[in-house]
Amino acid sequence: MASPKRRLPANAPGEFYVDASCIDCETCNWVAPASFAGAESNSFVYRQPVGAAEIRRAEMALLACPTGSIGTVEKHDLGAAERAFPEQIDGEVYHCGYHAEASFGAASYLIVRPAGNVLVDSPRFTAPLLRRLEALGGVRWMFLSHRDDVADHRRFRDHFGCERILHADDLSSGTRDVELTLTGREPVRLADDLLVIPVPGHTRGSMCLLYRETFLFSGDHLAGAAGGRGLTAFRDACWYDWAEQRRSMRRLAGYRFEWVLPGHGRRAHFAAPVMVAKLRTCVAAMA
Repeated sequence: MASPKRRLPANAPGEFYVDASCIDCETCNWVAPASFAGAESNSFVYRQPVGAAEIRRAEMALLACPTGSIGTVEKHDLGAAERAFPEQIDGEVYHCGYHAEASFGAASYLIVRPAGNVLVDSPRFTAPLLRRLEALGGVRWMFLSHRDDVADHRRFRDHFGCERILHADDLSSGTRDVELTLTGREPVRLADDLLVIPVPGHTRGSMCLLYRETFLFSGDHLAGAAGGRGLTAFRDACWYDWAEQRRSMRRLAGYRFEWVLPGHGRRAHFAAPVMVAKLRTCVAAMA
């Protein structure tokens, strides 16, 4: 839990604050952008929330924070904020919230579908989220985009009996028991509406999940650029091969999608033809 004794001096005076345990994952910056912003090595409250809506967003950021680095001067009833996660993004796609420190605060998503729900990467295993996932129909598949964002995968497997999916090139001692191990570089169709696309680069076994030719769950391979103007990739967080990641990105331009939903970084939403153009611009910039 956040400690007022470790409150960062950059915080605006008032109820909400960020303390020195912040790892600068930037989750709070996009969950509650009216109140939180990032500095060189941490986030902080640049403006205290005003009104019920902004306070609720700040409370959701508090719950989503993977390190418990957000606190309040007075105790808050967080029941409504807990029920707000998973938060609907568009249609049957949701942001789970409850980011995990083991994944350095990566986002996790839920796809609600009649043929079985899909949990994309691992959120923090916590009772409020479990109750909501159960109410939404549980989890059939757990798609792990790469080795970094697996966090509490085994606890979700044990609770829901879901099948975990990971590329063989990203297996580790903690994931060798996953139920479905993919190999090679060719796309794999899990169902009519689910296509797994191997995208080596960030890690050797990185994969994207394309849902209904609309939503691309990109792991740490691709994200929205600052200001919402385009797309970006993170060269300083490329653990395998930057040239390979650029080739993977170029192949992605052959698919249709309107949303990029990353583990780290910000979401992007453009009409499909615009998305392709933005992606090609990103590939060019990567050179």
